[in-house]
Amino acid sequence: MRIVFSGVLLVLFFTSCIPLRIAPDIDDYRITRGKSFQRTLPKREMFVFEDPKEANGFYNFVDTKFALDNENVYDDVPFAIEGEQYFFSFYEVEISDKALNLFPVVMDVFVNAALGNDDMDSIFSDEDNTVSRKGHWYIAIEVYSDLEKDCLHIDSLSREMVLKYLRDLKNEYLSTHNYNETIFKN
Repeated sequence: MRIVFSGVLLVLFFTSCIPLRIAPDIDDYRITRGKSFQRTLPKREMFVFEDPKEANGFYNFVDTKFALDNENVYDDVPFAIEGEQYFFSFYEVEISDKALNLFPVVMDVFVNAALGNDDMDSIFSDEDNTVSRKGHWYIAIEVYSDLEKDCLHIDSLSREMVLKYLRDLKNEYLSTHNYNETIFKN
C-alpha cells in the first residue's frame, strides 16, 4: 500500500507545474512605485492598470486624443487641470506568468538514459519545454509638472486632481473602440 501511495504522489509531483512568478491581478488601478512593479520602470509613483487591448492600443489612443501626430507620444504628453499644466509619460509593460513544468525534464532524463544519449539536449521539438509563459500587459503612467517632479507621490499637492484625471483617461481608453471618437468627445 505504501509503495502505491508513494508512486501516486511521485507521479502527481512530476506531472504538476510549480508557479515561479504570477502576474498581478489589478481590478481597477494601482498606485505603486515603478521600480517595485517592474525593474525597468522609473522610481517615481505610477498609475498602473491592466491593458486588455491589442499592442500599441494606448499609444494610438494617446496619439489621437492629444493630436500628437506620432511625435513625443510616450514622453511629455501635456494636459491641463484647472488651468495648471501637467505632463505624463507612459510605459507598456508585460509581466509573464512563469511555471516550472517537471514532466518534460523527467521525460528527457529517462529517454536519454534509455537511448544511451550522454548530451542532455531535449529530444522534444520545443526549444524550452521546461518553462511556460503567459503574458499580461499593463499601462504604467507617471505624471509630473514644472512645480512637482512626482504628482502621484503621497505628499503631492495635486495628487487627488491628477488621480481623478487618470481614472477618467483610463475609463475613456477602455470604453473607446474607435480612437477617432476621442476627437468628438473633446
